[in-house]
Amino acid sequence: MAATAQRAAEKTDAGAESAPARGRRGRSLTPWLFLIAPLTLLIVFTYAPIANMVAYSFTDWDGVSPELNYTGVGNYTEIFTREDLFRVFFVSGYYLAASAVQIAAALYFATVLSFNVRFRNFYKGVLFFPYLINGVAIGFVFLYFFQDGGTLDSVLGLFGVTTDHAWLGTSTSANTSLAGVSIWRYLGLNFVLFLGAIQSIPGELYETAELDGANRWHQFRYIIAPGIKPVLSLTVILSISGSLSVFEIPYIMTGGATGTETFVIQTVNLAFRFNKTGLASAAAVVLLLIILLVTWVQRRLVPDDKVDLV
Repeated sequence: MAATAQRAAEKTDAGAESAPARGRRGRSLTPWLFLIAPLTLLIVFTYAPIANMVAYSFTDWDGVSPELNYTGVGNYTEIFTREDLFRVFFVSGYYLAASAVQIAAALYFATVLSFNVRFRNFYKGVLFFPYLINGVAIGFVFLYFFQDGGTLDSVLGLFGVTTDHAWLGTSTSANTSLAGVSIWRYLGLNFVLFLGAIQSIPGELYETAELDGANRWHQFRYIIAPGIKPVLSLTVILSISGSLSVFEIPYIMTGGATGTETFVIQTVNLAFRFNKTGLASAAAVVLLLIILLVTWVQRRLVPDDKVDLV
């Protein structure tokens, strides 16, 4: 009887010891059970297509034929050696410059409207409203805005300025005009990001700075600028990647004519107009690598450190 009781006690102790272990294993597996669905969707609809795109970039596939001929790095060589393909990098320069103007303007308006300004809610709505408009509608509106004798010429005529300049007729003026449209449209997004970051800074810091005699410039330099550093870094990355992947506005307004073809428009034309899916895949891979490189360089130059203003 004593031996039987001892074995029963040992089994009870073993069961008591294994219960917490099973509980720990269950808790460690629970997050993975929730991640199965999103990870499956991410792999199927993101990483698998990227892998196929990379594979197609080394072929001359036309997007229709079942036959794929391996061409090595020929597509990548063609992108950087053909002048008509490499020209899109210079077009991106217009939008990159526009991104710098856009960030500066958004930061200025966000800083001004973060203080007590009359009708500031009205100004916030005015600045953010263009971002809510559909890109196709914006393209058609500004297509009439820049046409000969259109809205812009009419407004200039009110100030006594007469011009017969075709705003979308030359490469320089067309790209400048399109870049200006992108500033007008995406200014509101950066403005909201900056405004939210500025308003998250404790108000006590401004009060203390005012007691110490700090003016608005000092408050911006020593409180606002360090406080929004992470958001500013994010905005720079989004602006650079956006300047390289501009599509809808120039596609609607010019279709890539008069030297306004962007990287994405060129890729779409190569794949669906000229049936050069292999070359288009190589162009898409190059764009992806450029964005990743820019992001990496930006993170190295401006680390995303924790902000501590206290």
